[in-house]
Amino acid sequence: MRTIGEVAQLLGISTHTLRYYEKEKIITPDRDENGDRRYNDSHIRWLQFVIKLKETQMPISKIKQYASLFLEGEHTTLARLSLLVEHKRYMEQQIKTLIDVDDMLERKIVAYKDFISKRAAKTLAD
Repeated sequence: MRTIGEVAQLLGISTHTLRYYEKEKIITPDRDENGDRRYNDSHIRWLQFVIKLKETQMPISKIKQYASLFLEGEHTTLARLSLLVEHKRYMEQQIKTLIDVDDMLERKIVAYKDFISKRAAKTLAD
């Protein structure tokens, strides 16, 4: 079992974020005899998943919805699947957009390098 500080450091997030996730019912850590939060390996794996969802722009409201569905039990499996499929589609669109922008930037970079190279060659010839 790990403390809130240990988990925050391990995951590269703040203790404030962990408390926020608890307040929003995204995670429910265990408590020791003093009432201090304790996180087990299952909590850490779940938080790693939550962090990845956040990194891919999933709104907190959707993460909360997913967490709530999970806590409701197996009868919510289809709803959870649907939520993840929807997010995957969003990510695929974002990836396509990023690839398109990357291609555009590559063309611009090549054009600028070509322009600079030609200008330098012209200057040397003069």
